[in-house]
Amino acid sequence: MPLKVIGTGFGRTGTNSLKLALEQLGFGPCHHMFEIRDNSDQLPFWQAAASGNLPDWDEVFADYSSCVDWPSARFWRELTSRYPQAKVLHTMRPEESWLNSFYKTIYPVMRDHHLQEPGIRRDRLDMAHEIVLNQVFGGRPGDRDHALNTYRAHNEAVINTISPERLLVYEITQGWTPLCKFLNVPVPDTPLPNVNSTKQFHHRKID
Repeated sequence: MPLKVIGTGFGRTGTNSLKLALEQLGFGPCHHMFEIRDNSDQLPFWQAAASGNLPDWDEVFADYSSCVDWPSARFWRELTSRYPQAKVLHTMRPEESWLNSFYKTIYPVMRDHHLQEPGIRRDRLDMAHEIVLNQVFGGRPGDRDHALNTYRAHNEAVINTISPERLLVYEITQGWTPLCKFLNVPVPDTPLPNVNSTKQFHHRKID
């Protein structure tokens, strides 16, 4: 199925909550980094992408109608071009809050990928390390100023590239209303999902 919604926000901007929200609104299944953990057939696509050999996006997302989070957000230009009818959701949060969360959660996991024993878990982390830490952050994710500048530049690039009528810049704290209005669907009578906090992150297997 062609993608209907493309999430372009960095990890730790509420992407897991957005995944669950999109699925609740009828835009699922939604691709997220967790899908690579849970579906072994996904990993080869992203290993190829990490090495510069872009996969057939229709094949990658054959079973999905939306995507959020890394690794897909790394390829937002390619995906928004390949699926011109898809709406674009760009999640953000205050930059210091984002960076602190990034440093407390996914950054150390990806940074220490080489400490894992060889196997499928190590392969996933190797892929994530290459796409996120090396490609997105230019191999300098631990440089605080560089990481913040990368975050700012990415946000600006998406906002300046995607046409306004196709784009929603969104913070999870805004709740259902702007999201549902943008997607032209009714507002649910249940709270918007709020998952994968820093504390929750450390109580689950994220890789």
